[in-house]
Amino acid sequence: MTQLIKGAKFSVAKKAVSIPLILTALLWAGTSSALSEHLQLRDGAYEVEVRLELPNLQNVPAKSIARVCISSNDKQSFGFTVLSKNNPLSNCPSKNLSIESEKLTFDIVCKGQRAAEARATYTLGVGRFHGRIDMKMGGKNMTMMETQSGRWIGDCDGVQ
Repeated sequence: MTQLIKGAKFSVAKKAVSIPLILTALLWAGTSSALSEHLQLRDGAYEVEVRLELPNLQNVPAKSIARVCISSNDKQSFGFTVLSKNNPLSNCPSKNLSIESEKLTFDIVCKGQRAAEARATYTLGVGRFHGRIDMKMGGKNMTMMETQSGRWIGDCDGVQ
């Protein structure tokens, strides 16, 4: 039995193919505009409020504002990354990208034994996103959480 999925321009057998599988296939096939349409996330510059939370530490002033360029052409993580300053995870590659409905998740893993690692979860909307990155700093038994709340501000001109 074939069921038409509302809002989609294709039909699939309900049990044979799942929407996340189709979205992942679209991502790796390079059809970024179709992916952006399904995720309702605009490519461009975002202003992001970043909060870093450290367990067992209260009243830590760890709030900042960053600007990032989000692009559906970035096959690693769309440009989402750790934004807190002096964090080794901000330069580590992402893997295990998963897209399900409006949720984007991936792992960040630094190279080396006992290296830092993280799990990122983002909820995407039209011109906005909210993210949470749970981090474990390698070999230090230290955990942190970064939350991000971003809103679209325009084109990526001049934004890294």
